[in-house]
Amino acid sequence: MTPGRVLVVDDDADLLGSILQSMKLAGLAAQGFGGGLEALEHISGGFDGVVVTDIRMPDLDGMSLMTRIREIDPAIPVILITGHGDVPLAVRAMREGAHDFIEKPFSGAHLASLAARALDFRQLVLDNRRLRAVAGQADDLETRLVGRSAAMVDLRRRIRTIGPTDADVLIEGPTGAGKDLVARTLHDLSPRRDRPFVAIACSALPATMIESELFGHDPGAFPGAIRARMGRFEHARGGTILLDDIGAMPIDLQARLLRVIEERMMTPMGSNSPIPLDVRFMATSRTPLDHEVEAGRFRPDLLYRLNVVSLRVPALAERPEDVPALFDRLLAEAHARHRLPDRPPSPDLLAEMARRDWPGNVRELRNAAERVALGLADPAAAPAGGAAPTLADLMAEHERRILIDALIRHRGVLKPVYETLGLSRKTLYDKLVRHGIDKTRFVGSDEGM
Repeated sequence: MTPGRVLVVDDDADLLGSILQSMKLAGLAAQGFGGGLEALEHISGGFDGVVVTDIRMPDLDGMSLMTRIREIDPAIPVILITGHGDVPLAVRAMREGAHDFIEKPFSGAHLASLAARALDFRQLVLDNRRLRAVAGQADDLETRLVGRSAAMVDLRRRIRTIGPTDADVLIEGPTGAGKDLVARTLHDLSPRRDRPFVAIACSALPATMIESELFGHDPGAFPGAIRARMGRFEHARGGTILLDDIGAMPIDLQARLLRVIEERMMTPMGSNSPIPLDVRFMATSRTPLDHEVEAGRFRPDLLYRLNVVSLRVPALAERPEDVPALFDRLLAEAHARHRLPDRPPSPDLLAEMARRDWPGNVRELRNAAERVALGLADPAAAPAGGAAPTLADLMAEHERRILIDALIRHRGVLKPVYETLGLSRKTLYDKLVRHGIDKTRFVGSDEGM
């Protein structure tokens, strides 16, 4: 049997079952999913398999799923299943990094052979990474967490030590520093790497549904609960749960969470039957949780239970010597993402990047790299003629950057941009024209407009 797994994603249950049967007959280990979001929970940077996905699916389509996978690891092979009318779309996907595509109707044996070759390719990639690490070159961890500062060297050393254990971890650090990336890396280094990684944004959960979302519910648990629902905790069994921004969790729910972490048991709403919970807990916080305890917003006993091992992700201001290498890496990624020629940054630009403050940390630096890659205003450029900018100039430039950041974040799709910024569609168009921003530079097509 070829090592590695084939994750098959298709909302057509009959076709999904047929593909899984073909994979089994070919001697390949395969797992099926009805949607892309569920499959993403099984994919990490160290994932040793390939993904086969239909292009046309509700919620997360195959193209969007491929983009999300490439953000985790661009070397994970993705094979697209396409209908006859989607062939041009599949060809575009090949240019954007898809490993292969197959057109319906197709032979199950043919798809299995494509998957087997893709698995061989993936194994070569992983073997090459291991050989480079043995030879003393940058390993996967150094590629993910860029930096030669003492703080980053120590952080990577601790991650290598903690990752393979089952210890719960508290990760603290400022906004945009990379706390989620550290959590994902710890999961990838653990024996749970092939099980789900379920990230829960505590600040985004609706207060009225937070218990049901986390713990699930039985039928009749509350008005409108017609059927049983599996909670996020139960869905993560065998894997890792990341409680992102845990300081935002309501204090009355913290008591129940404490009991779940201590006992590794949970009870769905409306049920009297506890369910064993085999998971590893991680939590992130933007502010030191001991400060939240002092302010009465966080339970001290929950902090002690979560803080089995603590990691702190440094702000860029604490490691300015890492900024040039990190910006260079982010710029190369931006060029690749937008299918642009790789243009290394000038020494002057790198020096200016290192001198600047980055209150948004890596997230802000990534947006700056996107702007440079797209040929927009150089964030290091001085005002023309050296003249001091007027208040109107500063406000216009600030508005322009907000628009560009929103376009980058939503990949050029205008609807979420004007909804997020509280603008009408016409007002957004007027502002783009006024600032000379070409929306087509942020997306490969007008899909989703």
